[in-house]
Parts: sequence; structure tokens; C-alpha cells
Amino acid sequence: MRALRLVLQPARRSLGVVATRIPPRSTTAPSPILRRIQPQFPGRRLFSQTACRPNKWQGPPRDPSRDPDYQLRVRSRDPTYQLSRAKPLVTHDSLRRFIRSPSLHTVVVLSIVGAVAFYFSNLQTVPVSGRRRFNCFSEESVKAASDAQVKRIEYDVEQTGKRFLGNWDPRTRMVERVMARLIPVSGMEDAEWEVRVIDDPRTANAFVLPGGKVFVYSGLIPIAKNEHGLAAVLGHEIAHNLAEHVGERMSSQIGVNMLLYSVIFLTGGIAIFATSFIGGGILDLLFSKPMGRLQESEADYIGLMMMAEACYDPQQALGFWQRMERAQQGEPPEWMSTHPSNHNRIQKITEWMPKATEKMEQSDCQGTSAFADMFRSAMRRGVRME
Repeated sequence: MRALRLVLQPARRSLGVVATRIPPRSTTAPSPILRRIQPQFPGRRLFSQTACRPNKWQGPPRDPSRDPDYQLRVRSRDPTYQLSRAKPLVTHDSLRRFIRSPSLHTVVVLSIVGAVAFYFSNLQTVPVSGRRRFNCFSEESVKAASDAQVKRIEYDVEQTGKRFLGNWDPRTRMVERVMARLIPVSGMEDAEWEVRVIDDPRTANAFVLPGGKVFVYSGLIPIAKNEHGLAAVLGHEIAHNLAEHVGERMSSQIGVNMLLYSVIFLTGGIAIFATSFIGGGILDLLFSKPMGRLQESEADYIGLMMMAEACYDPQQALGFWQRMERAQQGEPPEWMSTHPSNHNRIQKITEWMPKATEKMEQSDCQGTSAFADMFRSAMRRGVRME
């Protein structure tokens, strides 16, 4: 053994190998390399960009009969079961506390006071009838709504296959001649007037939107018969704009909608069907339709005076409404309509005829707007015209 040791030792020296003792790896403190790397990637595995995540594998599926939580998990994923266990958004106790809340009482009182003040500050008197009405919309707001309605009419005409008659058509030129005499007496020369005649022989109707957009259906012209009869219709439609009836109708919808939505809110949405359909129909019969008949009667009077001032024969208005009555056989009862019956219309126009004839005789036929100016002045002062 000693001889063998002597032989190996020189060999080790010749190879330059020095035997060193390798200390055992420490299990308590990391190496200097790990201490430099680990702080840069907290919560991650070494040499990996993926965060450490717990293993959520629950093993092979267990027998549902031996799993007490199986039925609960199945039912928790069932929408019907979840809906049956859902709590109501509004309970009787929460609603009772809400109604008894002092802050709610304060808000209600302030809202009522504000609404009453707003209502009385926007009351007007219609000069020709002395009727008090609520109108909170300005002329600019009404014109903006009218512009949207013009686009809707043009779209409907296009979709139904109808067309607008050209300016060269004799019916269009007839309407333009009548409007050329009625516009000066209306006092609305600054409006952007435009005449559109819709080719529809089956419809006898005409309307003038705020801002000066005139629409006439061709079926009305044979009933009008001449320019005097057409002036009675167009004078009536212009009168709606002079009396600001469109703004009044828009304003009336505010109160109706507030009443309907308040009932829906107080009933928790239970009476939404009855409120929307039945309640809306009742309010329509009690308020909207009677107001519409009053507006039509006012427009009949104003239009009659304007056509007389434009030197159109007011007697021709009687003939027009008589022909309209014959053409509209089977019209609904007056209480179901927004317009007076043709019979009552003829009776009223007959009562106003002496004054209209006097207006025509006093007119110089030069397109003066004496009646329209008098109407606007009386409406600003809140007085009735004599």
C-alpha cells in the first residue's frame, strides 16, 4: 500500500490537480446568486415569468350521492333557482321608510312650489277667445321640432311611393299665388316659406308648419274649387302658427307625461299597462281633444279675418266647409275628434261672417298685417281682442 501511494502522489502533482474539500450545500441560506436574482422576481419561480399559482385541482369527481354540496352547486347555477332566491329591489319596509322620509317631503314640497310657479309664469291669454293656456316653448324650440317633422314627412312621401309636384304644375302655382297674398297679412314675411304639393288625389288635407313649410295634398284642391276656397284652408293653417298652437300642444304633453309617470312610480310599475293605455286614453278624451277643438275654432276665426284682409271673399269659406262636409261622410262624433264637426264649423263661420265682410271692405288689398299685429300685441299684453 505504501508503494502504491508513492506512485500516485507524483502523478497528481504532474497533472496540477489539487484536492480540495467541497463543503455541503446549505439548506438554510440561499447562495449569493439566488440572493441577487430572487428580489427581482418576487412571487415567481426561478427562471420563469409565470407567477406562482395554487393548485386548485380537486381530484377526480366524487359520487354526487356522497357529495353533500353537489345539489347546492347545481342549484346555484340554475337561473330559475337564483331568481326564486332573489331579493326584491323595493320592499314594503323600504318603501314605507322612503315615503316617511323627511327629505322626501322637502323635495316634494319644493317640486310642487317650483312647478306651480313655473306654470303661472308661462300662462298666456289667447286674444280672440280669451282662453287661458300654458305655453313654455319658445319659437326657436318649436321651429327645431318642426324641422324634424319636415324630414319625417319627406321620408314618408318617399317610402309610400308618392311624389312632390314640380313648380311648373298648375296646382303648385295655384297654392303659391294664394300664399303670396296671405303671407303679408300674417306678419310672418321673415319666415323661410316653401310650398310643397303632394301628389295624392285621395287625401284632402293641408298644413303649415312653424318656420314657413307649407304642405298641401292634391286631393284638397278639387274640394277648394278656387283660390278663395284654398285661401280659407291655408289661412286657417297659418293661423295655428300665429296663435302658437304647436307650442301649446307640446307644453300640454309635459303635464300629461308627469301625471302618468308619477302614477307608474307610486304604484311601483304595477299599473304601467293600465296607466299607459287606459289612463292615456282617458286624459286624451278629457284634455287633449277638447283643447284641440278650441284651437281649431280659434284658427277658423283668425284665418277668416286674414283671408278677408287679403281681399279673398269670406263667403267662399262657407262653401268650402259645406263641400268638405259632403266629402267626409261618416266622420266620428265631435267628442272623439280633435276638430269640431263640419256642421258646427259652418255655424260658427256664419256668426263671424258680418265681421269678416266688414274686414274685407275696410282692407286696401295691399297686404297690410293690421289684424296679425293687433293679435300679437294683445297676446303680449294678455288681453282679449274686441
